[in-house]
Amino acid sequence: MAAVKKTPRRSTSSAGILAYRKGARGLEVLLVHPGGPFWRNKDDGAWSIPKGEIDPNDAPENVARREFAEELGPSASIGPLKALGEVRQRGGKRVAGEGHFDPAALTSNTFDIEWPPRSGRRQSFLEVDRAEWFDIELARTKMLSAQIDFLDRLLAIAVESGGK
Repeated sequence: MAAVKKTPRRSTSSAGILAYRKGARGLEVLLVHPGGPFWRNKDDGAWSIPKGEIDPNDAPENVARREFAEELGPSASIGPLKALGEVRQRGGKRVAGEGHFDPAALTSNTFDIEWPPRSGRRQSFLEVDRAEWFDIELARTKMLSAQIDFLDRLLAIAVESGGK
């Protein structure tokens, strides 16, 4: 009987930060557009909060802060966080968070994939190719549908704390 090779299970949880600010258009949130060839021509419904997978030994807040810095660059800094809870995304990931950032300072990390597929060539792509502030209503059309609940949770926190 042949031995069964076990592959490590991928994490089914992730943590992220939904950065926000009070801007000229009211409450605005920072979203990132995924880099790479699969997302190149996608816009509405493609943007996300910066997030990454949680390993069993990682604290979610540490993962969220690390991923925010990796996806946006070393100038990305976040103050105290408020929990926005979890949502279930396709693929079983969970995300949460809050903060601030200047998109002009975007310096994303990269990833390598074989591209074009089955070509034998590996190419490097930015993990995040754009970051942008959106007002809440426009963010609803831009972000992944599974993450839209975070906008309502952020609005509830803003109302509780005295306004948008």
